[in-house]
Amino acid sequence: MKYLQQLAIIVTINFIGEILNHFIPLPVPASVYGLVILFICLCTGIVKVHQVDDVARFLLAIMPIMFLAPNVSIINSFAQVKEQAVSLVIIAFVSMMTVMAVTSLTAQWYIRLKRKHRKTEAKEDE
Repeated sequence: MKYLQQLAIIVTINFIGEILNHFIPLPVPASVYGLVILFICLCTGIVKVHQVDDVARFLLAIMPIMFLAPNVSIINSFAQVKEQAVSLVIIAFVSMMTVMAVTSLTAQWYIRLKRKHRKTEAKEDE
């Protein structure tokens, strides 16, 4: 029952993202709206981490499986995209490197911020 409740929370937030995508005329995928809503709910405490933790871990664990179908579709339609194959590979590589760079810089910034916060707390305790 706990898993169904956690899944219901995630699905409801994604559904709200779909509704927003329908009414807001921006070129933003509905899943991004859902992620932003979930992030805001987690930050504000509307949704607690323990309320979605188990199902979120499960969904992260099976994420690689979810990419199989699109990859098989690309392989099956390779004859249609082979003219753009080099461009697609370059775009994928540049996108991957950009994501890796932004993620690592964000993680470093967050770690430094946490260290600074701990040092400030330690000085206040003295």
